[in-house]
Amino acid sequence: MTHDSEAAREQVLVIGAGIAGLCTALALAPTGRAVTLVERDDPPPTGDTHEAFRDWNRRGVGHLRQSHAFLARLRSLIKAEHPGLLKDLVDAGCREIGFVDMLSDSLRKGYAPADGDADMAVLTSRRTTLELVMRRYVERLAGVRIVSGFFVEGLVTGRDDAGALVVRGLRGEDADGPRELLADLVVDAAGRTSGVVEQLAAEGAPVPETSETCGILYFTRHYRLLEGQTEPPRGKLPGTGDLGFLKFGVFPGDNGCFSITLCVPEIEEELRKAVVRPEAFEAILNQLPGMQPWVDPARAEPVSRVFGMGDLASRWRDFAPEGRPVALGLFPVGDSLVRTNPLYGRGCSFAAVEAYLLRDVLAARSDAAGRAVAYAGKVAEVLRPYYDNMQTQDRAAIRRARHILTPGYRPNLSSRVLKSFFEDGVAVATRADVALLREALRGFHMLEHPEAWLKRPANLAKIVGFWARGRRANAALYPPKVGPERAAMFEALGLSPQLDIDRLAAAAA
Repeated sequence: MTHDSEAAREQVLVIGAGIAGLCTALALAPTGRAVTLVERDDPPPTGDTHEAFRDWNRRGVGHLRQSHAFLARLRSLIKAEHPGLLKDLVDAGCREIGFVDMLSDSLRKGYAPADGDADMAVLTSRRTTLELVMRRYVERLAGVRIVSGFFVEGLVTGRDDAGALVVRGLRGEDADGPRELLADLVVDAAGRTSGVVEQLAAEGAPVPETSETCGILYFTRHYRLLEGQTEPPRGKLPGTGDLGFLKFGVFPGDNGCFSITLCVPEIEEELRKAVVRPEAFEAILNQLPGMQPWVDPARAEPVSRVFGMGDLASRWRDFAPEGRPVALGLFPVGDSLVRTNPLYGRGCSFAAVEAYLLRDVLAARSDAAGRAVAYAGKVAEVLRPYYDNMQTQDRAAIRRARHILTPGYRPNLSSRVLKSFFEDGVAVATRADVALLREALRGFHMLEHPEAWLKRPANLAKIVGFWARGRRANAALYPPKVGPERAAMFEALGLSPQLDIDRLAAAAA
């Protein structure tokens, strides 16, 4: 992108050099702006990706060692805007898992490539590797500077002639003591622990937000393939699954590493307490047919403890409610603006999309208020459908987990019909029809509206056709059983399946 003289004169301060901050630099640096990222944590180790995973201490990124993947939307942005970065990531061992790799064995037999398939790829790796490579690339960009060891204590603010709150920079402290950094624009990419919103509220500029729990906790362990070993073949046993009381997934990583994440509903307290223990984590995996080949001691070995992550909520903040900016010169990117359930892998993609929306808004508008309003509007237009879709799925998962713990629960007729439509119609049809699966994945990867594919008459007709055939005719199209029932899993773990049932019943009494 070419840049004009006005953009080249603008100084931008970015709070945080995590994925959101780095994406902001990727978006704004080519416009000619001077971009400074301030980061409270120390810089990464100077060695390789294994050293970064072992030694990089990122206090500001609590999910640093959780499983990560870049969806096709983010990978496509990187490929289009910074092909050199994509090459660096692949050269460092990051994996590109393409559309054909996602197909079952039966679908792969008759597969014929179509336009767009090559770009429907996931970029997957350890988070430390992704961030390490991105940071080293960003540090080489003209006009970008990363300042480590700077703890941001607050915003430098003032008022314009009309009395509007204006953000003029940052105040904080580094090894040389307290100081202020001034800029034309400040980007808050500090994540979910950012204190910016609290300061704005204290200065009489509250930021409206909606928030609700995701109803789930995450537990991740990392593994490394043994010398001479390879990953299990894909397409035979599912690498992801949902048992209602437990979700699981394997994430191929870089340089012979991979991670496995188990997600436990908040109300499953006994399972939550057990899963953090390595022996219980391994016992669970050995009850899951799709996970057993990955953790076979002859194939791989664990290389980390079990990392837990809780306090998960979806949150949407509006920095320009009813077209009135809360503050001028301030733009949030990443979790400080929109926070999502990590289950869908959209956090990094949201941050990148926001950064490039900001780039476009800054190019189109020069007035501070107009920029703030336009940015909030574009974020809502582009990302709100995915956010709402995720919340709908989270609420359904929370209800399902509760129903499992409710003795004698029986869904009503409409719930049974809807469940059948998705399990016996949608799921079966996408396992039988490559074109249908392709369209479904385009929504998942944020390449189009998440529900667009399901509303197309031709797609709906295919789904209804499979649904109408019935379970017997579609028997070969159902996936293999991904794991045991709750009682059997708890028995294998030496847990009581009744304690949480009793606890839930007592709470409801």
